Amino acid sequence: MTFNKPEMILIDVDGTLVDSVPDLAFCVDELMRHLGRAPHGEALVRNWVGNGVERLCRRALIGQLDGEPSEADFARAYPVFLELYAENTCKRSCLYPGVREGLDYLKAAGYKLGCVTNKAAQFTLPLLRELGVHDDFQIIVAGDSLAQKKPDPAPLLHAAATLGAAPERSLMVGDSQSDVKAARAAGFQIICMSYGYNHGEDIRNYHPDAVIDSLTELHGLLESS
Repeated sequence: MTFNKPEMILIDVDGTLVDSVPDLAFCVDELMRHLGRAPHGEALVRNWVGNGVERLCRRALIGQLDGEPSEADFARAYPVFLELYAENTCKRSCLYPGVREGLDYLKAAGYKLGCVTNKAAQFTLPLLRELGVHDDFQIIVAGDSLAQKKPDPAPLLHAAATLGAAPERSLMVGDSQSDVKAARAAGFQIICMSYGYNHGEDIRNYHPDAVIDSLTELHGLLESS
């Protein structure tokens, strides 16, 4: 595909910049042990990530992607999960290969860079700082920065307005159907990572403008636009 040369690039966190599942899976399994239940394991948790920690906690309680636990069950479990994740935000998480190099290229090329995630700010900011990428972004919109989060377009449009970029000259880089839906609704172009979470489903099923295996591949795509 030929891209319009973007003025601004927004990048997701979980499944795009950071493999955060090892920490999240640890917290889920510790929560299950606290509740006297069997742990789920990392493979299952990998398919549940992507809509914020509250949604992940609800999925862990029922052991599946869709559905709801009882509110009493959730009210008992969620504070425990938050405490666990606050202590384990970045003990096992890491940047994906190519992320550091990809960000260095985008900065050197002069793109306005932002980060848009559904992860709450209390976890997003320490995670990005610990992994050394916090200062690469001119704006960070977390899952609780606004009343809406992805797939609503509001976080993307807020970032564009803040950085003075036209939506039609903006690019979202993500890994999930939530990212694709938000980008389409905002009028952004959308590139997805092949390795992301997306609940175990191939992201190509949601028809992003391109799918890449490493953030370093942005160089070739953007230079040809």
